[in-house]
Amino acid sequence: MRAPLPLLCLLIALASGRPRAEDWPQFRGPSGQGHSTERDVPLEWSESRNVRWKTPVPGRGWSSPVVSAGRVWLTTAVTERGGASLRALAFDADNGREVVNVEVFRIGSANLLNLKNSHASPTPIVDGDRVYVHFGAEGTAALTTTGDIVWKTRLPYQSQHGNGGSPVLYGGLLIVSCDGSDAAFVAALDARTGKVRWKTFRRQPFDQAYSTPLVIRVGDRDQIVSAGAFRAAAYDPETGRELWRVGYGDGFSNVPRPVYGHGLVYIATGFQQPSLLAVRADGAGDVTRTHVAWALRRAAPLTPSPLLAGDELYVVNDGGIATCLDAKTGETHWIQRLGGGDYSASPVLADGRVYFLSEGGMATVIAAGRSFHKLSTNTVEGETLASMAVSAGSIFIRTDTHLYRIGAATE
Repeated sequence: MRAPLPLLCLLIALASGRPRAEDWPQFRGPSGQGHSTERDVPLEWSESRNVRWKTPVPGRGWSSPVVSAGRVWLTTAVTERGGASLRALAFDADNGREVVNVEVFRIGSANLLNLKNSHASPTPIVDGDRVYVHFGAEGTAALTTTGDIVWKTRLPYQSQHGNGGSPVLYGGLLIVSCDGSDAAFVAALDARTGKVRWKTFRRQPFDQAYSTPLVIRVGDRDQIVSAGAFRAAAYDPETGRELWRVGYGDGFSNVPRPVYGHGLVYIATGFQQPSLLAVRADGAGDVTRTHVAWALRRAAPLTPSPLLAGDELYVVNDGGIATCLDAKTGETHWIQRLGGGDYSASPVLADGRVYFLSEGGMATVIAAGRSFHKLSTNTVEGETLASMAVSAGSIFIRTDTHLYRIGAATE
């Protein structure tokens, strides 16, 4: 009698001694919070050590790599005849060979609105045989995994510094935050057709924000938390109805994605007076005065997202100062300067370690815990503003010119 196919696959995996690789299908991984369950992830690497492959990436973009079904996906903007071709790319995860390179949108100007940004900064999402790419106000699209465009749509708004926040999937909805100076809203698109299913406007005043929403479960209902200028809000993901909101005065140009645990949402408030708020997620209406459990006012991040690992919360600010906090109380366990220049990438938790990546290609690896214990420092060539991806026992790093797979050599 033949074993059922899923059981057969499991038996083969067990016999080979190789557990099934975990995909990294969206910004910050399967949970959207920077966690990987992969084991035997590399601790040390350099240009001459533990590089499985290194392949050129055309154009310019800061979308982070995502990994699904043996392919690594990115977006990029290629300058052509004064404009830019906004493209989706896929590479074979085994050998780095380019397998998809398709134009999704074309824009008339290649001039950057912010030299630290790009025209291709939001990270794709892969779900089964669909790949969703987002270029902010320039457009959103769904593709097949072979590169055929299924639908395209645009949600217009004016953004001073270009695009930034990545989309998130909830059921059959693709949800995006669109925060500009002329309009600010959160919208849900039908993932099959691209049609707008709901659109909820922010309260005025409007200003720029570039954050990625996060779906959380609170009690018996789901929420989608979206950080915008001057306030963050939680919405019913099926209808767009606002559930609660928290204000933070002068905070705008928000970039970090929130994280969630212990009943608290950890939200970075943005520029002018940067801080990190721990907000209880069980409120209703304006919870600014009632549900902020604690706040970090020193060395709060403007760009890298926080990382929650058990009872510890890790943050690194843009200047490279890392802090470990008690996630429930906000008490500081340690604070250390990592070096390596400025930081934009969000940290990753893998194999009991925290990986920090600087803009100059330096990765500092520490043991997760209440005491600071540096394990290694590693470098690659080029600028690294995109966040790492972890899959198949490897780390995937995008620089300004190349895509790396960092992992032990196969037999």
